[in-house]
Amino acid sequence: MRRFAATGLVVLLTAASTSAAISTTHARRISDAAAVLTEIHAVPDKDVPQDLWDKASCVLVVPGMKKAAFIFGGEYGKGLMSCRKDGAWTAPVNMRVEKGSWGLQIGAQSIDLVLLVMNDKGIQKLLGNKVSLGAEMSIAAGPVGRDARAATDAQMQAEILSYSRTQGLFAGINLSGGVIRADEDDNKDMYGTKITPKSILVDGGVEPPKEAEGFLKALQRGM
Repeated sequence: MRRFAATGLVVLLTAASTSAAISTTHARRISDAAAVLTEIHAVPDKDVPQDLWDKASCVLVVPGMKKAAFIFGGEYGKGLMSCRKDGAWTAPVNMRVEKGSWGLQIGAQSIDLVLLVMNDKGIQKLLGNKVSLGAEMSIAAGPVGRDARAATDAQMQAEILSYSRTQGLFAGINLSGGVIRADEDDNKDMYGTKITPKSILVDGGVEPPKEAEGFLKALQRGM
């Protein structure tokens, strides 16, 4: 009996340790995503135009997207996406972004990405297994500044507007050819197996982790 009790205690301690490590990883990613938005919003002349931000159905932030050594010429990153629901932002969902090459050869080893999903149809597409940008979902480099009236027709009609911050420079970026999908493993770690991205982003009502307060606050720009 003592042996079984000791074994059970070891299992519980191992599970607690794993949970704590995962929680720290998620907390750091959420904090980094919040910092990206806060720093971008601090310079309105170099920010996403307010009227486009107000129209966006969802926002996806990938902090520190890096070159992938195991994919020739590729980049990959993990980020967080939240959507508007009943006048508020939902709990964040973990997402993955992958691409063959976006030109990090300019010298930067990583970039921050900010993607605006501009309509509900785009949300439904992103909740599938994976979405190919430019093929299954229209995407354009987003305009920067206080006013979106200078945006092109392609930008105004795109389902996603994409931005990057590299070495302090925030600008639109063309992410055509990339792939976006929900990160099932990270979402299970954060919320458990019974909660799906759809239940969080579309149905709403899922309580966000307390570590997400800063991220959700940064999303409330202009609300």
